[in-house]
This record gives sequence, structure tokens and C-alpha cells, in this order.
Amino acid sequence: MAEHDARAELAALPARGIDWSRLAGGQRVRPAGRPAAVLVLFGRLDAVPAVHDAPQVARDLDVLLVRRADTLNHHPGQVAFPGGRQDPGDADLVAAALREAEEETGLDVAGVEVLGALGALPLPVSDHLVTPVLAWWREPSAVRAVDAGESAGVFRAPVADLLDPANRRTSVLPGTPYRGPAFLVADHLVWGFTALVLDQLFDALGWTEAWDRSREVTVRR
Repeated sequence: MAEHDARAELAALPARGIDWSRLAGGQRVRPAGRPAAVLVLFGRLDAVPAVHDAPQVARDLDVLLVRRADTLNHHPGQVAFPGGRQDPGDADLVAAALREAEEETGLDVAGVEVLGALGALPLPVSDHLVTPVLAWWREPSAVRAVDAGESAGVFRAPVADLLDPANRRTSVLPGTPYRGPAFLVADHLVWGFTALVLDQLFDALGWTEAWDRSREVTVRR
């Protein structure tokens, strides 16, 4: 698949939308909370190809992720999309996602092409209503963990490796009924909100490869 094909498929998704009415585990949640947004940024982020040869995507297609600082009150140490709460000065949720991504990773937002916002997804743990903003990194720029108090690292995740059935797991949280999708990539475990968004996104795009949902990984908050 050529680069422009992946971008075109991603660009068509906001108009179709994704149904976030159910979180992992099948529990309905109240669609309320403080407005927030994350930047789901795809593109050719570096010259290193994926290990897995996926039939639906090119090996140079990546998504930008951050690892949250271990000292944060909510979701410490977890892999996430860059983003955060909407501030009064933000024109809208798209502006919030871009501002937060720039503050967290130092990316040059001038090189980011916003493809559209997806439907808001409730995140009860931190009482937020989060809107994923889908974007294409038209002109990649250098990124890093700008604030050690917020992020422990910034990295690109090859989409083909995320799709690799060998890297897919079902995450379980001891003492709870939680069961959700998870990914192993670049020595990181991606689970929770971020994995849920990626899982539903890949399904909606028709990129998902069949994987063994009985393979579990235990996680902790």
C-alpha cells in the first residue's frame, strides 16, 4: 500500500465515524466528563521499517505515541497518544490536541495535517470525555519528551507491527472484570484507552489481522 492510500483511508474515516458507545468489557458508561482531546498522528515518521509484513499497510507507516511519566496521578507509566484537557484559550478540541502534542513532544504542528475529529469517548477513570483527533504527519519534525514530569519518552510505533497477530494480547486487570485489547511494540505494552482506540480504528479501517484473543497479559493501574 502506498503512502497516499493510507492517508486517503484515514481521511475518509471521520465522515464515517466510530461508535464509542461501549468501552472494553462491554460496560456502558455515562457520556460525560471534562472535554479533552488526543492527537492520533500517522505518517512516515522515520526510515526504519516495521518487522512484520502486514497485507493492509506499508511497512513505513507509523503512529506517534508517548509513555506517560510514572509520577502522574492518572495512568502513570502507560503508553498514550499525546493530548490532554481542553483549555479556555483553545478554539476547539482540535486546537487542544495540537497544543498538547506540541507541549508534550515538541513537534512542529505546521507539518501536521488534521484529517478530522472522531466521536468523543468517555474515560471514567479520570472523568474526561476524550475526542481522538486523526491527523497525518505531512512534514515530520524532531520529537522528544519535553517535560519529564509529563512524559518519560516519545516514540514511533510501526503500524504493521501493531497489527502483527504475534503482538496482540487481551489485557486483564486483577480484581476487576476488565478485559480489553493490548499491543506489544517496541518493548512497550499498549493497553487501556490507547489500545481501545487503536483496536477500534484498525477494525473500522479493515486493517485488523485475525489474532488469538485467548492470549492474555496482566496489567496494573
